[in-house]
Amino acid sequence: MAAGLSRLRLPARDFWRMTPRELAAALGLSAGRGGAPDRAGLARMMRQFPDDAA
Repeated sequence: MAAGLSRLRLPARDFWRMTPRELAAALGLSAGRGGAPDRAGLARMMRQFPDDAA
């Protein structure tokens, strides 16, 4: 809470609406986790997690 309210100076309303992932990104803790997948990685994920029409 101290990081969100003090360091980032977020209003309490905005702090409590953030997801843990958003807070980590705002604090710079998510750096180095990789970016968007390349074409092969996307194709692999699409095979692994297909969109079902049903």
